[in-house]
Amino acid sequence: MKNTALTQKHIALGAKMVPFAGYNMPVQYEGVNAEHDTVRNGVGVFDVSHMGEFLLKGPKALDLIQKVCSNDASVLFDGKAQYSCLPNGKGGIVDDLIIYRVNAEEYFIVVNASNIEKDWNWISSHNDLGVEMQNLSDDYSLLAIQGPKAAEAMQSLTSIDLSNMTYYTFQYGTFAGIENVMVSATGYTGSGGFEVYVKNDDAEKLWDAVFEAGAAFGIKPIGLAARDTLRLEMGFCLYGNDIDDTTSPLEAGLGWITKFTKDFTDAEFLKGQKESGLTRKLVAFEMIDRGIPRHDYPILDASGAVIGKVTSGTMSPSMKIAIGLGYVHTTHSALDSEIFVEIREKGIKAKVVKLPFYKA
Repeated sequence: MKNTALTQKHIALGAKMVPFAGYNMPVQYEGVNAEHDTVRNGVGVFDVSHMGEFLLKGPKALDLIQKVCSNDASVLFDGKAQYSCLPNGKGGIVDDLIIYRVNAEEYFIVVNASNIEKDWNWISSHNDLGVEMQNLSDDYSLLAIQGPKAAEAMQSLTSIDLSNMTYYTFQYGTFAGIENVMVSATGYTGSGGFEVYVKNDDAEKLWDAVFEAGAAFGIKPIGLAARDTLRLEMGFCLYGNDIDDTTSPLEAGLGWITKFTKDFTDAEFLKGQKESGLTRKLVAFEMIDRGIPRHDYPILDASGAVIGKVTSGTMSPSMKIAIGLGYVHTTHSALDSEIFVEIREKGIKAKVVKLPFYKA
């Protein structure tokens, strides 16, 4: 089991630690609901240093990205980030990821912790273009400082104008006295904030400075359990639950990151899937009757026939209702469709709704 540079900080704070993607990670501190509310209404800090980071460099770096990724990275400019995915050549998804354009010949890519080796091998296998690839995953720490008060709470630590950074842009600058820090206006919570990348040696210094600067704003450490409830309220896909090697980006509602204006792995297959029509779709649903949907619970129609399965589900801390995502046959995917989740051998009523579940 790997530790992050901040593991001892979490243990000292009394975090409940669990194995996650091969790392010893904090799942919660004071409790999921309290931590969730801190991020929705104030500012909280996640240690997400388990995420993977690759650097692609050279005159053909963009060409390689265009070949392996579904989104069109040619629209990026220096300081702009983009959400994308790696199609797997069989209609599924290797991983979802974020691409950062540092300059025309340098791209920083952030991938899921559980897929670092898989993604590295996949991109490498398509690199017949002489692109220089560096796996920086073991060198970097990442703090996600999230919530509506994040910019105000962190502004004293940097000369970067945090409040005027637009979503999915990033800048390099001095942060907490550490030089050449990448500050990104991204996150997995839907409540605004930043992701800050530093070398492992600077992680404790960053952590301490962030908590000192944020003290007046009620800043708190947040575990991975609240990260999951926050992302689910927004309908953000989680790899391994809502998307994987068997789900296509179109089925997962990720057509917006699947651009047929260029050629890429699986482009022809996905184009054909779009033209012939999908047989299943990922839908969002709210429970009408009492019950909490969980991963892999069957989804039924009114007659009790299985029409799909739940991929993510929880009791929403913000809305106090049970919510979920799941794949269903397209005949049951329209808004307001009545579906049933099988909980303890009973069909519990739910309805298909529009994302996001939570609207600030």
